[in-house]
Amino acid sequence: MAAKATKAEKKNPALKDPDLYAELRSEGNSEEKAARISNAAAQKGNSRSKVGAKGGESGSYADWTVPELKKRAKELGLSGYSGKRKSELVAELRNH
Repeated sequence: MAAKATKAEKKNPALKDPDLYAELRSEGNSEEKAARISNAAAQKGNSRSKVGAKGGESGSYADWTVPELKKRAKELGLSGYSGKRKSELVAELRNH
């Protein structure tokens, strides 16, 4: 069953397709990635497959090493990641 957007998501003018955003978040995508995909799909006529055809496949954070995860956290401007375990880093990167 597809996830439904919350009232806050529906009122967010930056989200062009709140329902697709909610579905992507329920699949475990980060806020940033879900917003990027849902907005791109809305721009291309709500076709998620057209958006997916444009980009490549990104590896799962679970496959990354701890130093790679920490480097990515730094790139994104996250703080407090230096003492975290791998599972905590993965969760933080997915939910930033």
